[in-house]
Amino acid sequence: MSGDMFLGALVDAGVPAGLLEKTVAALNVGARLELSRVVRSGISATKVDVWVGGEKDLPREEYWERQEHSHGHDHSGHEHADHEQDHHGHSHSHPGESSRAGAPAPHEHSRGLKEIRGIISAASISNGAKKTAISIFEALGRAEAKIHNTSIESVHFHEVGAVDAMVDIVCAAAGAEALGVDEIICSPLNVGGGMVKCAHGTFPVPAPATVELLAGAPVYSSGIQAELVTPTGAAIVKTLASRFAAFPEMRIEKSGYGAGSRDFPGHPNVVRLTVGESASSTLAAKTASETISVLEANLDDLNPQVFGYVMDRLLEEGAVDVFGMPVQMKKNRPATLLTVLCKPEDAGKLTQLIFTETTTLGVRRRDEMRQTLARRWESVGTPWGEVRIKIASMNGTVTNYAPEYEDCRRIAAEHHVPLKTVMQEAARAYLGKQNP
Repeated sequence: MSGDMFLGALVDAGVPAGLLEKTVAALNVGARLELSRVVRSGISATKVDVWVGGEKDLPREEYWERQEHSHGHDHSGHEHADHEQDHHGHSHSHPGESSRAGAPAPHEHSRGLKEIRGIISAASISNGAKKTAISIFEALGRAEAKIHNTSIESVHFHEVGAVDAMVDIVCAAAGAEALGVDEIICSPLNVGGGMVKCAHGTFPVPAPATVELLAGAPVYSSGIQAELVTPTGAAIVKTLASRFAAFPEMRIEKSGYGAGSRDFPGHPNVVRLTVGESASSTLAAKTASETISVLEANLDDLNPQVFGYVMDRLLEEGAVDVFGMPVQMKKNRPATLLTVLCKPEDAGKLTQLIFTETTTLGVRRRDEMRQTLARRWESVGTPWGEVRIKIASMNGTVTNYAPEYEDCRRIAAEHHVPLKTVMQEAARAYLGKQNP
């Protein structure tokens, strides 16, 4: 699993190549994509390469051979926190090295998270794709910051911030959105084995950043002495996949294969992406069952201004929903009942946040089952810009639709248009698409 392999699988599974090409152009970083058909151990797959300035990204082994010849094996004298590994061979250069074929590059060519956010935010792509791409980079940044004992804003993405890797990540976000699926599930990951070179020396596979990113995920090694999951690939999985599981019960609609650069004898070096509809009886009515944790705390001595801040922080840290209700406590004290809905795996950190940010002395937790309608997003055009429409359906029939509030709010503020007017226009545009 690597960034370019995921892009190949997306295209092979039906995501238009033109969409990815438009996404690259929107970044305005002087890059282009090259798509080709290749065979890996008998499996036909799509290979995606990134070209920048007339040069193609290199496999890691080839890059390091060039670096060793160019720099005489001298990798000393550099103090930095950079990305450990990537599927690009040049993803381990020092600040004074080029991410391409051996030419020196100044330190200022490295990119911090602030600059990367700016480039992505300025691109003419959907807000959802922007948010996802930035989340992938932030996942990488947190992993690197922990490994190098620094802050996320101090991490310089000498190679993750390089153009080719940025293209991989942003195109992965845009392509995943274009799939229009309700959930992405990932199988246990074969991480490979052996040793791999990086800017800090030679390390065992999986690389340190990959290990950090895949904490809690099921992994294994089939014995192949090569890196089979890169940090970029791990960050994409960590951000896009809702859970890890064996191949789910489903009715297969289509599949696609994305190829890596190497061809291992007897082992297809490909990522397979399978798209289908769940065939489980629990989803017969196009609803899904899931376990959700409910956290509750009674707050009778918390400043109301702080309550709003706590709600925002909980949502930022992954809560599915947060709300408050007025209650009457002992001694007739008025209070607010804080309720948080979250994934079970997030319950621990959110409980800690409640203790840290509020005055409560206790947090109640219970796990419940909930049914959810199938949901998808569709963008519509308005006179002021695109607005996402959240669409819910049951048995294939649309039951609810609503313009995304944040999109409408942003447009209303930017164009000085009443919010209700934007929402009405977005709903009208959606209905117009359904009944042309």
